[in-house]
Amino acid sequence: MPEKTGVRGVKSAARTVALLELLAGRGERPSRLDQLAEDLDVPRSSMYQLLQTLVDCGWVRTDATGSLYGIGIRALLTGTSYLDGDRRIRVARPYLDEASDALGETIHLARLDGPDVVYLATRESHEYLRTISRVGRRVPAHAGGLGKALLAERSDDELPLPEGPLTALTENTHTTRAALLADLAGIRERGYSIDREETVTGIAGFGFALRYAAPATDAISCSVPVARLTPEHEARIVAVMQEIRAKIEAQLPPVSGVPDWR
Repeated sequence: MPEKTGVRGVKSAARTVALLELLAGRGERPSRLDQLAEDLDVPRSSMYQLLQTLVDCGWVRTDATGSLYGIGIRALLTGTSYLDGDRRIRVARPYLDEASDALGETIHLARLDGPDVVYLATRESHEYLRTISRVGRRVPAHAGGLGKALLAERSDDELPLPEGPLTALTENTHTTRAALLADLAGIRERGYSIDREETVTGIAGFGFALRYAAPATDAISCSVPVARLTPEHEARIVAVMQEIRAKIEAQLPPVSGVPDWR
């Protein structure tokens, strides 16, 4: 159990969080009591008591038979509160709209969380052929434009990468540290990242770190189907997104009395 603050962790609290994260990660796939107990290495009786407590509180839901479990509605309410209570997300939203209107493509805002990025806001393209990503989606940072833009803000020996080979989402994803480091060097020189079908086959992306924190924790991106990506359109995407980045950063200097969340 991690003790980042020097305070010993509370086992029951850690177990509860682990259970909620496990259920959330399974999405529409419900879980059975025995499987949850095995996955978390918790006695079956203890897991049953924990599940019933969380069902009563609305954090976990169960089916009519009481044998299947999934994440509950309270998780949605808490997630919405996170989005509504974050000043940086609120400030960025109108500029995401501006980028979407200017480019007609899908625009994202995401935040680095360990080795992944988490989508915080999305403006979908109105084109028939488009990319769709939901708020709350997690993607390995090494595998796309948003994550690579943020990794490039860190030195090579400070990258939050897992041990061993990197996970491949498509045949174009970097799976070796050497290949990723070479790409990050180019991003630092260029000032933005390029994802050429590394996250989703058929989709390209351009990522821009938001440097109102050091190192940057948030980034914006524009995703576009490669079938629609001409050199002229790519140049316009880069120009518009660089302008949007500057506008967001200008609105988010340090403000006295406002928490700088970590």
